[in-house]
Amino acid sequence: MARVEQRKAMRGGVGLRAYDEERACPGFTLFAPMYGDGTVSLIDLHGAVVHTWRMPYPPGLYGHLTPAGTLFYCGKTLEQSDRFISTQPWKGGAVLEATWGGDILWEIRHPDHHHDAAKLRNGNILLLCLALLPRELISQIRGGIPGTEHDGQIYADYLVEMTTDGQTVWEWRSWEHLDPATTPITAAQEFRHEWTHGNSVAELPDGNIVVSFRHISTVAIIERGSGEIIWRLGAPPLAQQHAPIPLPNGNLLLLDNGTHRLDAPQPYSRILEIDPAKAIVWSYQARPPIDFFSPLISNAQRLANGNTLICEGSFGRLFEVTREGELVWEYVNPSFGHPANVPGSPETNSVFRAFRYSEEEIARAKRAR
Repeated sequence: MARVEQRKAMRGGVGLRAYDEERACPGFTLFAPMYGDGTVSLIDLHGAVVHTWRMPYPPGLYGHLTPAGTLFYCGKTLEQSDRFISTQPWKGGAVLEATWGGDILWEIRHPDHHHDAAKLRNGNILLLCLALLPRELISQIRGGIPGTEHDGQIYADYLVEMTTDGQTVWEWRSWEHLDPATTPITAAQEFRHEWTHGNSVAELPDGNIVVSFRHISTVAIIERGSGEIIWRLGAPPLAQQHAPIPLPNGNLLLLDNGTHRLDAPQPYSRILEIDPAKAIVWSYQARPPIDFFSPLISNAQRLANGNTLICEGSFGRLFEVTREGELVWEYVNPSFGHPANVPGSPETNSVFRAFRYSEEEIARAKRAR
C-alpha cells in the first residue's frame, strides 16, 4: 500500500505549475536550493533545467549573474565552531565568482559573513557580517522577548569591504550609526539574540549602499564617503522586509515579508516599489493576501517587459505577475534538503532568491572567462 506523501509542497505539485506563454517575460530563471548539494540551476520557462553549476559549499545561500556574465555565489562554510553564527541557518562564510563552466576565478572567506554580499563596481566585495554589540548598548535595545539574548549578549551587523585577495579596506558598524532609542526590534515576538539582523546589501548607481535590516524592519541608504545614513524607511509600512533592489528609475523594489505587521492583524507578504520620497508607487499582494506569504528570505525582480518575478522563498515557489497583479508563470522548487547545521530539522525546498535572465545575458555568461 502506497504511503501518503508527507511534504505538503510535494503533495501540491512541484516543477512548472503555470505558464502564460504570451504574457510571461522570455528568459531563463536562476535559483539555488538553500539546502541542496550546492547546485545552482538555470531553468527555461517550461521548467526544464538547461544548465547547472556545482559549487564547493553545499548547502549554499544563493547565486546571481554579474553584468560580465560570471556567477557570483554566496556559500555556507560548515566548520565546527562555538560561535553563535555557526549555529544559524543563514550563516555564510564564503563568497566566490565562477565561470559558466564552474571554474572559480577568486574566493574569499570571512567567519562573520552571513546572508549576502555584493560585488562593487571597483571590483571589491562588500560583505554583510555579524558581531557582538558593545555591552554598554545591550540595555538600550528595546523590543523582543525578554531574556532571549544569547548568553546575555546581543549581536548586530557590520559591513566589510574586501579585495578579492582577502584584504579589508573599509568597515561600517550599524551600532555607530543607528540609535537604539529610536530603532527598536520591531516585533514583541522576536528573539533578542540579534538587534538588526541584516539580510541584504547592494550598491546604488551613485556608489552609496542600500542595506536591509529585518529585525528592526528598516531599509537604509549609507553614504559611501562619510558612512552616514542619509535615508531610511521603517515600520510601518515595512515589516521584516528583504532584498531592496535599485531600479533604473531610481526607486527601490523589495519583498515586504510581513511576518509581524504593525499595521495589519494578520501576516501576509507583498512586493513594494518605493520612491525615495518614501511613497509606495506600486505594490502587489495576493487576493486574499494570505495566499502569498513567506515569513523569511525571498526577493523580487522587475523584468524587461514590466512584469515582476517573485521568490516566495520559504516554500520554494517562484512566480511572475503582471503590472496588474495577474499571475503568468509559476514554478515550485522540486529539490528538498535538510539544513546541515540545524539538527532534527525537517526537509524543505526553500530558495533564498531567484533571478530571470534574457537570452542575450545567458549568451554573455557562456562567453565569460
